[in-house]
Amino acid sequence: MSPSHAYRAPWWLPGGHLQTLYGALIGRPRAAWKRERWDTPDGDFIDVDRLPGPDGAPLVALFHGLEGGSGSHYAVALARELARRGWRGAVAHFRGCSGDPNRLPRAYHSGDADEIGWILRRLRAGAHPAPLFAVGVSLGGNALLKWLGGDREAKNVLAAAAAVSAPVDLMAAGDALGRGFNLVYTRAFLRTMKKKGEQKLERFPGLFDRQAMRRARTLREFDDIVTAPLHGFRDTDDYWTRASAKPILRRIEVPTLLLNARNDPFLPAAALPRPEEVSALVRREFPEEGGHAAFVSGPFPGNVDWLPRRVTGFFHEAAARCEAGSPARADGIMAARNALPQ
Repeated sequence: MSPSHAYRAPWWLPGGHLQTLYGALIGRPRAAWKRERWDTPDGDFIDVDRLPGPDGAPLVALFHGLEGGSGSHYAVALARELARRGWRGAVAHFRGCSGDPNRLPRAYHSGDADEIGWILRRLRAGAHPAPLFAVGVSLGGNALLKWLGGDREAKNVLAAAAAVSAPVDLMAAGDALGRGFNLVYTRAFLRTMKKKGEQKLERFPGLFDRQAMRRARTLREFDDIVTAPLHGFRDTDDYWTRASAKPILRRIEVPTLLLNARNDPFLPAAALPRPEEVSALVRREFPEEGGHAAFVSGPFPGNVDWLPRRVTGFFHEAAARCEAGSPARADGIMAARNALPQ
């Protein structure tokens, strides 16, 4: 990572917890999203919030984190950066995360690679011939990496990708979120997840054990009762093992930025992938600080602009350097070279 790209945490905001919490709390002016509702092949729907831009401009798809959406701080910051560059954006909400309950018993999970692939192929068809990029944050980052490593045609869909604060080892991440101060984050997640669970049971009585869900105090307990069985996993251990992206990072054939802070409370630094655990097309950037999906920068009161600038900068670099490997990529890369500022 060149010095111009390197992240430096502000002196006035020390530590992974403060960086994480402050990054999520600082001002989030609303972005000018335009919502579309897409029916899914299985009879459900998702909501996609679009950021308009010039015809032919690069399109960046964002996959949010657990219980996130287009109002998340990183989504709003990305929208500002895309508008500055004259690019287009799309936040694809996972099922049940756009404000309206989805139709089916299933919801979403950390390894939802098939959903990622369907969304990106639809965006690719609509964006052609402009370049399509994708960024996943936290849970969305792991799901995006699962698709990148598991779909051999991914290189024909995306020009480049980025995964930010992705819990690529879900066992390590889940266990970390089940102890100590991290239970503060877990309680916040469970507050909305349990509310959605109650709504599911109103429409699908007996879908899972209501009282057991209410008693859940950790993500491990909640996933064992709700997430795992709803999505075809035997239990939490089966879910976290099979949904983790880390084992297939070596298969990725799309230029990909893997960006994680070493002080991210959600994933211990020891669980970050080693060089031999990723493909040659994956760039590992693990700054010492930054927290979880925050990377606050600047003098007080700071901002969260470093992250979207780093991600879009990587997309620019990848599109400019990558040789055409397929018709879809050739179109995207040629358009990117013409559209991206120098």
